[in-house]
Formats: sequence, structure tokens, C-alpha cells
Amino acid sequence: MKKIKPHWQILGALALATLVALVLRSIAAEAEGGFIGGFVGFCEFVGKIFMSLLKMIIVPLIVSSVVAGIASLHGMAGFGRLLGKTAGFYALTGLFAILVGLFMVNLIKPGLTDGKPNEIIKEAFESNAESASEGTREKVAAARAEAEGIGPGSGGFFKLMANFVEGMIPTNVMKAASDNRAMLGLIFFSILFAVAITRLPVDSMGTMREFFQSLNDVMILLTRWIMALAPIGVFGLLVPVVYQSGGQLFLVLGKYFFTVLASLLIHSVVIMPLILRYVGKVSPLAHFKAMRTALLTAFSTASSSATLPVTMRGVQDNAGVSKKVASFTLPLGATVNMNGTALYECVAVIFVAQVVGFQMDIGQQFVVVLAALLTSIGVAGIPSASLVAIFIILLNSGIPGAEIAIMTLLAVDRLLDMSRTAVNVLGDSCAAVVVARSEGEAGILEGPRPPVQSA
Repeated sequence: MKKIKPHWQILGALALATLVALVLRSIAAEAEGGFIGGFVGFCEFVGKIFMSLLKMIIVPLIVSSVVAGIASLHGMAGFGRLLGKTAGFYALTGLFAILVGLFMVNLIKPGLTDGKPNEIIKEAFESNAESASEGTREKVAAARAEAEGIGPGSGGFFKLMANFVEGMIPTNVMKAASDNRAMLGLIFFSILFAVAITRLPVDSMGTMREFFQSLNDVMILLTRWIMALAPIGVFGLLVPVVYQSGGQLFLVLGKYFFTVLASLLIHSVVIMPLILRYVGKVSPLAHFKAMRTALLTAFSTASSSATLPVTMRGVQDNAGVSKKVASFTLPLGATVNMNGTALYECVAVIFVAQVVGFQMDIGQQFVVVLAALLTSIGVAGIPSASLVAIFIILLNSGIPGAEIAIMTLLAVDRLLDMSRTAVNVLGDSCAAVVVARSEGEAGILEGPRPPVQSA
């Protein structure tokens, strides 16, 4: 019997979870307990276990892949060239994503009706803020406090970037390894460690390099084992999301939803394919085919970091990118490359401005573009990063009603979070392919190949 491919398994799990959750809502939408409540709780537990398994291997995977990749480069010239290409790609695609969002939000104007602020949405902002749960209030308050500590009142965006640079240098490497807020610091240490390895005597350098290459192979193998559970994990993750979704708010914010999703779609199926075709000189369709499992996993988990093991497997095994390129571009991208997040921030801020009647000229919108680009990098490693980033931009722009608006956006954010995470992962994988092609690698996207074995 022919084995069902992983991406079909995940798609089936997504469809089944959606159907089951909708059926449960239709027969007991108001049920707090009983069998239905217990089943949804069990699904949530299964989803958390799957996420924990993926997160479990992130740290050793990042360390082993970065060290093995850089240690295999030919000196600092090779490292500098790879860093420059990767950083340039991420900055450029991030800017493209934001401009797409800016164009769409000004074209559709989701916060306006007949050129005036939409009063229905404004009322929804106020009523949802009044009925928000204590957990939501605490989350939003924490995000505001974080934003105020970074934003205009404490030195503006210079402070943001200063915090970003400071966060790159961990005072405790072991603490950085256990803290998602400090993941960039772990990557920085891994880079320095790898560079130091290249300066060792030949025998010692070879031993260290082989050790980390072997460790990376082990982590990739663990990824395969964990992904065998993906259909169950995805089902567990999605059932609670669909079951607990609030239908009324989705209807009220329909134009906003459409604007964000349409913008993400344009960036994914127009901008990135053009870059793949004309810069990378590869087939965009072949790339999507190679990365479909990773993209579906990103959509299901809403976490670029948790998807990193799957992304690395897809880029190396399916796209044919070398380990030295994939191991550098992908961990860095999962930390700082947030195309979808930057686009979302831009749309969300201007949408809120439209709803509250805050007029923004071209100059102010340009500031939003710059802020979205900076915040998508500068706060990427903290919990509820988009929340904090939106607060920073709203406060810096002087737009009123930030807290009330974000409470409403947060209530319907899960689907958008899943979608923009998939776009983030797509950007990371495209970077790996384009950089690999620029390095002269052959066989990129020419079909699946056996997993790369260490020398």
C-alpha cells in the first residue's frame, strides 16, 4: 500500500479538525463542560504536546546547524559574503511585504465606510473591550508596558534597536538557550563559536566540525520521527481554535480580514515567486512543492521557531540546498525575518487609524512603513511580538484608542497569526534557495534527494 505523503496527511488533519470543531459548536456551542468540553480540552492537550516536541529540538538544532554550517565555510570571507546576502534578502523582502500591505489597506480602506470611520467597527472595539476576559486584559496590559519601555517615551526607535543589539549578546548562554526572548543571542554565540573552531589546528577543527555535523544529522532524524505525529498534533492544535472562534467579530471585521489575507496572498504568490524566478533562477512551483509540508506545519502551529526543524528538512532534502547555506539562513530567518508579521503590523496600524478617524498623510504612512520594518526585527523574539510592535507604532504615531483596538484584534487574531507565520517561513525558505543559487550551488529544486550525510 502506497504511503500517504506528509503534506496530504496534514491537509487531511486540518480539514477533519475544522469539520469536527464546527459540528461540536453547532450541537453544543454553549457547553462549558461535559463530553464536548472534555474532548476539546483533550485536543488542546495533544496540540501542546506536539508543540513541545517540536520546541524540544529547536536549541540543539540551531546550535548544531549554525556551528556545522559556518565551520564548513572557507574562512571569514565566505562567512561575510553569506551574512551580507542573507541580511540583504531579508531586508528587501520585508520592505516589499510592507509596501504590499500599505497599498492594499489604502486601496480597500477596511476601517472606512463612504470615506468616514466605520461606526459599527468602532462600537465593536468598545463593546469587546468592555467584555474582554481578565486574561486578555492582562496580556494587552503587559504588551503595552513592554511597548512603553521601548517606544517613544524611552528614546524612540533608537532604543528599540539598542535593545535589539543588546539582546544579541547573552550574558548567560545557558539562559539564552532556555528563553525564547534570547534566541538571537544563542545564534550570535553559535556564530562566534563556529568562527573560533575555524581558527583551531587542523586536527582539532576536523574533530569539532564532525561532531556538530553528526549532532545536526541526529536532530534532523528526530525531526522525522516527530513529524510522523504531525497529523495528530495538527488535529489537536486546530480543534480548540475553530471551536472557540467568535463568529460575530469575524463578520464585523470581514473587510479587515480580507485586506490582511489578500495582502499576504499577493506577497506569497506574486512577489516571492517573481524573486525566485528572476533572482534565484528557479521554478516557484517547484519551490512551493518542496516546502508544502513546512508551510502547512507553520500554518498549523503559528510558530516560525517550532517549524524550523521541518523547514530545514524541506530545504535540504526537497529543495537541495546545501547544509552550510540552510544552517545559516534558516535559524537566522526564524528569528529576525518576519515578512508576514511586518505586513500585518502595517495593515493593522492604518486600519486602527481609519476606524478612530486619525488622518495620516504620506509622510506619516512612510514612518509606519519604517517602524513596521524595524519592529518586525527588533521585537521578533519576545512573546506576543506583533502585539508589542503594534503598540509601539500606534504610540509613536499618536493614534488614540490603541488598547481598545488591540483587545478586539487579539480576539480574532489566531487565523491571521497562522497565515502570517506561513508567509514568514516561506520567506526563510526562499532566502535559502536564492542565497544557495548565488553561491553557485547546482541541483537546486531539481527534485527530492536523499538526506545529506555527514562526512
